[in-house]
Amino acid sequence: TVFNDRHFSCENCDGCVGGGFDAATSQIVLCQNNIRRQSHMNRVVTHELIHAFDHCRAHVDWFKNVKHLACSEIRAANLSGDCTLLNEIARFKFGLKGHHQTCVRDRAIRSILAVRKVSKETAEKAVDEVFDACFNDLEPFGRIPHSKADAKRAYRDFQNRDRYTANL
Repeated sequence: TVFNDRHFSCENCDGCVGGGFDAATSQIVLCQNNIRRQSHMNRVVTHELIHAFDHCRAHVDWFKNVKHLACSEIRAANLSGDCTLLNEIARFKFGLKGHHQTCVRDRAIRSILAVRKVSKETAEKAVDEVFDACFNDLEPFGRIPHSKADAKRAYRDFQNRDRYTANL
């Protein structure tokens, strides 16, 4: 069960980060001084909820295992909308073939460097080692939600996931 006043916190943050997931308190922090648009907040909340999901499902060792962190960052960048075509155009990054994967990889490395004091090479190596498995892990959505309609379809699929096997 999620309680807004317990699991979400709005704070002023340093730098230009939009938010974070605090594993110690199971709390999502939204950086109110860095979020200017509803669409940005939606992406940040989704990104951090994926970290919360991974924390509960996979028992991620956030501080000692950089591969665990890399996997969750890959999943969050892939599934949150961070790498949509419109967001990439707004960042002046263009490309078609394999661009989504490149964006996910780059954003995962960037996120690791923002939260851990590791070298860029260490972050890149961790991302490369787990990329395929983590990029293809689409839970809890079952698909990459590219639009609101996709997100609604994914949620409907999630609600009905046991419907056909419940009577077996």
